[in-house]
Parts: sequence; structure tokens; C-alpha cells
Amino acid sequence: MLDPDQLLNGLNDAQRQAVATVEGPVLVLAGPGSGKTRVLTHRVAYLIGVVGVPAWHLMSVTFTNKAAKEMKERLGGLIGPAALDQLTIGTFHAICARLLRRETQALPFDDRFVIFDTDDQLRAVKQAMVDLNLDEKTYRPQSVLGAISSAKNELIRAEDFVAPSYWHEVAGRIYKRYQTVLRANNALDFDDLLLETALLLRDDESVARRYRERYGFLMVDEFQDTNTAQYAMLRSLSAAEDKDAPHNLCAVGDEDQSIYRWRGADYRNITRLRKDFPGIKVILLEQNYRSSQTILDAARAVIDVNAHRTKKALWSELGDGDKLTLFEAYDEQEEAAYIVREIQRRTAGGGRYGDCAIMYRTNAQSRVLEDAFVRAHIPYQLVGGTRFYERREVRDMLAYLRFVHNPRDEMALGRIINVPPRAIGPKALTTLAARAQAAGQSLWEALCSLAADEIPDELLPPAAHLDARGRGALVRFQQLMAEAIANRDLLPADQLLDQLLDLSGYARWLKDGTEEGQDRWENVQELRGLALDYHHLSPQEGLGAMLESVALASDTDAMGQGEGDRVTLLTLHSAKGLEYPVVFMPGLEERILPHSRSIDDPESLAEERRLFYVGLTRAMRKLYLMHVFRRTLYGSSEMAEPSRFLRDLPAGSLEQRSKSGVVTPNNRSATARSSATTWAPSRPPQTQAGASAAAAPAAASNKAQLKAGDRVRHSHFGAGVVVSSAVKDGDEEVTVAFVGGAGVKKLMQRFAKLEKV
Repeated sequence: MLDPDQLLNGLNDAQRQAVATVEGPVLVLAGPGSGKTRVLTHRVAYLIGVVGVPAWHLMSVTFTNKAAKEMKERLGGLIGPAALDQLTIGTFHAICARLLRRETQALPFDDRFVIFDTDDQLRAVKQAMVDLNLDEKTYRPQSVLGAISSAKNELIRAEDFVAPSYWHEVAGRIYKRYQTVLRANNALDFDDLLLETALLLRDDESVARRYRERYGFLMVDEFQDTNTAQYAMLRSLSAAEDKDAPHNLCAVGDEDQSIYRWRGADYRNITRLRKDFPGIKVILLEQNYRSSQTILDAARAVIDVNAHRTKKALWSELGDGDKLTLFEAYDEQEEAAYIVREIQRRTAGGGRYGDCAIMYRTNAQSRVLEDAFVRAHIPYQLVGGTRFYERREVRDMLAYLRFVHNPRDEMALGRIINVPPRAIGPKALTTLAARAQAAGQSLWEALCSLAADEIPDELLPPAAHLDARGRGALVRFQQLMAEAIANRDLLPADQLLDQLLDLSGYARWLKDGTEEGQDRWENVQELRGLALDYHHLSPQEGLGAMLESVALASDTDAMGQGEGDRVTLLTLHSAKGLEYPVVFMPGLEERILPHSRSIDDPESLAEERRLFYVGLTRAMRKLYLMHVFRRTLYGSSEMAEPSRFLRDLPAGSLEQRSKSGVVTPNNRSATARSSATTWAPSRPPQTQAGASAAAAPAAASNKAQLKAGDRVRHSHFGAGVVVSSAVKDGDEEVTVAFVGGAGVKKLMQRFAKLEKV
């Protein structure tokens, strides 16, 4: 048993209350940086080590593998490895996958089911559309898949899909066929893991009761990110319908950090929880251990504008700290250059690149930043770039392993049957599919039948006849895969991978003597290293566990594993749960943040504000906020308006910086907050007053003062040649090709003050 005083020592009063409230439903509303992971781990330790709850009686659900791993590491030092092994800790998807494998006797798939990733899902949708003779140009597969995912998140099966429009009626037909494709492959997609589990627990009371008895204490992290299916699953496990049963559910979340509405998350589940459990105890975690008070005050001022939330008075003992720096650049090039200069200044003073993160709303914003970092020789890591598991050679070998594990996985079969090339072209594949259809077999069964020469060609339709070359190639492939399948329950995953690399010829094909081939081979070897992690399991369990782990991996799980000291570039959605001493937030403009798609939707606009709040609260010591006067994005250059969210920042929390230095007090920002719609730009890139006065003659004239071929000079971009010039809205818009790396830019002469040379 553990000493309760020692376990609770170091926790603040609200944290102690959350840890030691054992019985009944508990809702912990945890502000950013308030130590919620510590609360969850100490609560588990308290239940096991102080109250005496058996470890196998607890389930702790997280949203990422990274969070689950961190929780296990912390708990290992508190309760010991024996109790840790008995705990059920994992993501929703991982826990659902384990539960479904145990309950497949009541389900339309067996326990060897595979989990289709996004690429597999798209291929399955496209196959369904081919089967239904539908055009991809008319019905975009990604959009159809999104509609299917949304339906599953709302617990709507294909047969219950309601179509509000003709497009949705067609999507409903594709949904039905898509599910048929999944079942034929003995496969589930990510949404199926939640859907099948939630409906099983809802509709089969005996199964639900068995798991309620097993898991008397249920803890859920990031509760604001649950969707309808996840909430239904939790209600069933916590016996919400049974007033006489114990409701030992502890939900930890924060409405203010709900930023995944686009994938089904609904922060209103917190309100539903309070309604379904009327006696629930609500505990607020308001002390922040991450950020300075100035950052917290700014974040609070922004988020307090949102309705339908529980207000939290975030506070910190870390002191006021630095003011937030607000920088207006002329364009995205100057914005990136400013970030580079600030990072260089900080590292020159002894700071680390790894202390800095650049957080932006859209992936498209990273290009200019990456270019600037490459030119300045600043090392960086891009979160959301090409992930390890998405590299071609890694996907190829995973497909081999998936097919060996589950020969009904025809998506994997389609990927590997001619990789490396083995003379099995589209015609041979089409003929094989015709043989399978004529015989009522799966593709693998048809291959086995072909190898055994069980069905003469004369008994099959002409479309199913193979020539000698195609037959030979298919038989050789069947033989090599049959040998691997025969060893799947005998060899551990790493040795099975070695055998596949040899039998398939993939190793010889990959190691072609080129530098690219060597890089790709090293990636395959890294995959083999992953397989070694499952050596402690039996071969039958190890391969399945490895494939499941890979399928459930996410972008942020790999963070922190890169070598060296480097700046992190990531989207605001990827930044959730992370923290950095120094944070830069570029692109704070209308139509970027808030995004153009959210402007006319109050719910979406509120989520954009939460996204900004999440970005603000990632910063520990220093926060830079940036917007531009003119931005080129998606190939179009337009004047930009500062984000409306900037107007909600307290005047006393900001300093405004330009190339000429820091401007304080922040009078212009104070004036901007008095206006509901406008915020006049500062000088881009000179002082506004000087630029306007100098450009007055051009503004008053209806005739362009510059023409194509004129040589000009800009105070920031240097020398250039005019490409074109025209008067627009009383000003002269000039397109200039600058030398020295600045490129081609469109400028307004009133602000640019181009000097003819």
C-alpha cells in the first residue's frame, strides 16, 4: 500500500480533490498546463495503492498513443510493473480493437481483422464506386469517405443512412458497397472500431454488463474531444442508464480546447455528461504550471468571448514575464525573415533551436517558412510531413505483413502482387478477379485454386482465361506467399519480415546501389527494428500487435524522436498537448485565422477562437504574434486584414515591433480595438506616415507613374525591374521582379514607395 500523504504531496488543493474523490462521477475541467496528466496518474495510483482497487478493475482512456505511453511511464514508478501490467490503458481505438477481437463471435468479422488506414479506405471507396459504375469526378472519393466517417461517428450504419439530398443518396449507396468491400477483406476502418464497439455495448446487455463488472473505475482524458460514438461507449461502460449502479467515471477535459469538430468531436458532450449524471462533482484546475501570467491573461481575454463554456480564472506563480510581441510584416517573406532573425538572435544569446516552435493555421503556410529556414541554415522538423509509415517502401512491407496475417486483405494484395515487378500486369489482375468472381472465391482462394489447377479453363468464362505467362507469374507469387503464410504462426515478426524480403526479391530490388536505394533500405531496417519490439510475444500475437500499433500511430506520436537541436514547424491542430518556451504564430489574419470557411458559421468561428487560444497557451515564456499587410497564398496575392481575435488582446499585454524597434505604448492597437472592422496597417515596410505622404502624388493621379522595364529600388527588397503597372482604386499596383532572392512581388506604390533608378 502507498502512503496517501506522500502520494498527494506536491499537488495543489484542486488536484488533491480530483485525485482523492473516489466514488461517484467526477468531471475535472482542466485548464491548459494545469497538470491534468499528473492528476490522472496519481488518481490511478491512489485507487490502487491507497483505496485497494485491483489494477485490472481500472480502465484509462487517452486520445493519443503518446499520452498513453507517458501515463504508463509515470505510473510505473508509482505502482510498480506488476500492477501496471494489469491496467487497461490506451487510446479509444486501441481499446476498442482489443475488445472487438475478444467478441468476434457475435460480429460479422473474425479476430484476424485488419485495420484499414486512410489510403486503404480511399481505395475501398474507389472500388465501391467502380462496382456501382459511378464517376470519381462527379462524386469525389475523399468527400464520400468524409460523409461515411461522419455517419459512423453518429452511430449510423449504412442501412440506416438518411439522404437529405441526391448527392447523399448516392453516398449512401457507396457506403453500403464500401462496407461490403470491408467485410470481404475482413477489415475495419478507424470509425468502425468505435461504431462496432459502441453498438455492441448498447445492444448486447450481457456484453455491456460483463465489461461494467470488469471495469468498475473508468477514467477518460481529453473528454471534450469525444464524438457521439465514443460518448455512447462511455455511457454504456459507466452504467448511465442504471440509477442503482455505481457511476465511477472520471472525465477530464476542457471545453476551451475542443478543436477537432471537423472530425466529429463535440465539446457539448461535457454538457451531456452533466445532464446524464445529475450528481456529478465538478472540479476546476485553474493553476497553470506552464506559462507566464501575461500569456494567460491574454489567452483568457480571447477565450472569454466564447459562450457555452465554464469560465476558468487561470493563474500562475511564474510571474508576469515578457509582453507578447505583435509584429506586422509587409508580406509573408518579411514575416518569415523576421522569425529567422528572432531565432538567430535568441540562439546567439545562448538559446536552443529546440525551444522554438512555429504554429500556423494551414499547412500551405509552411512553404515560405521552410524556404527561409533552409536559406538561413536553421535546422527544423516539420510535423505533418511525410511520416515514416507513409514512405513507399515501408508501406510495401507492411502490406506484405498484413496479407500474410490476413489473406483476405485484398487491398494489401493489390499493392504487393507486382511489387517488385514480376510480370503481373493489369490484364492478369483483371483475369484473376474474373476467375474469383466466376468461382465465388476471394482473390487468394482463386490464386490457390490456380496453383493447384483445380478448375480447368473450359469451365470458366473466356474473360477468366489466362495465358501461360500470366498463369506462371501468378502461380509463382502464390507459392512464395503460401510459404510465408505457413510460417506466420512459427516465426516472430522480424524473422517473418526477413523471409518476405528474401522470398519476394524486395531486398534485392531495393538495394540497387544508389543512394536513394540505400536510404529506402534503411527505412525497411527501421521497420525491422520495430518488429523486434514484439519479440516477447508469441509469433501469432506479435504480428497482429505490431500491425495494430502501426495502424493506430499518429503524427504527434513521433515527435521528440528526431535527433539534434531543431525548430519545430507544425499546425495549430497538431500543437494540442505540446509546449515550447518560445512560440511564433504567423498568419493571424482574417480568412486564415479565423479560416475563410468559418466566417459565416458561429459554431465554426467559436472553434477558430479556441484554436487561437490553444496556440497562445502552448507558449511558456515568450509569444510572437504576426500578421502581414499583403499575403500570397494558393497562388493569389491579396491585401490582408488582421485577425479579429487580435482585437480582444489586453492592451497592456502587447508590445509592437517593427524593423525600427519596439513601439510602446501600443496606441495603434488600442485604437484598433475601438473599431469593429478595421485595423490600419503599420508601415509596410517604412513608417506609415512617411510612406503615405511620399506616395500622395501617385495616389492622386489616374496615370501610372512606372512602366514595364523601369528599374526601381525598394527599401527592403532592394533592386528590381518593373514587370507591369496599373492604377487600381486610386493607387498604383506595381509588379516587380527583384534580384537577390526576393522574387516577383505585387506592391501598392502608396506603401512601397518604389524609387526609380
